[in-house]
Amino acid sequence: MGAGKTTIGRLLSHSLGREFYDSDRVIEENAGADIPWIFEKEGEDGFRKRETHALECMLQENQESVVLATGGGIVMREENRQLLRDGNALVVYLYASVSQQLHRTSKSNHRPLLKTGDPKATLKKLFQVRDPLYRDVATLVVETDSRHPKSVANKALEAIKRHLKSESKKQNANVNG
Repeated sequence: MGAGKTTIGRLLSHSLGREFYDSDRVIEENAGADIPWIFEKEGEDGFRKRETHALECMLQENQESVVLATGGGIVMREENRQLLRDGNALVVYLYASVSQQLHRTSKSNHRPLLKTGDPKATLKKLFQVRDPLYRDVATLVVETDSRHPKSVANKALEAIKRHLKSESKKQNANVNG
């Protein structure tokens, strides 16, 4: 949460010449309601079910042709982690420290999980659970703290290109070896 997934995702999609999807926007469009309303009416579990369905659809329909920004909690369900591992997706974990997340989310009213008396404590708890899960499914980790979005996007793009080049060399070695 607050790592810049949507902003960085849009910049990457532009650089890569690929279409961009934000899973939260897809969920809102499919539901005809915003995320705070979904949380209020269906709870977090209802939202997470919608999130899984959206992820399944986006991975099936758009294999390798899009940049997808997921909600920060998508890794909370094993089913989603499996989809990310098995979906031939290149997963970039945009790492942001708790203090950076707090700074970036402090003015937002669109984050149901932070509508508590202590957003910092909530972010810290979420980070402790989510960070290892993201690292488990991530192909690449890119740090976002104290960096301009364009700088993060460029760093992510360079890491993606290096990774794809490395994978291509491995495949060629396997074919030729």
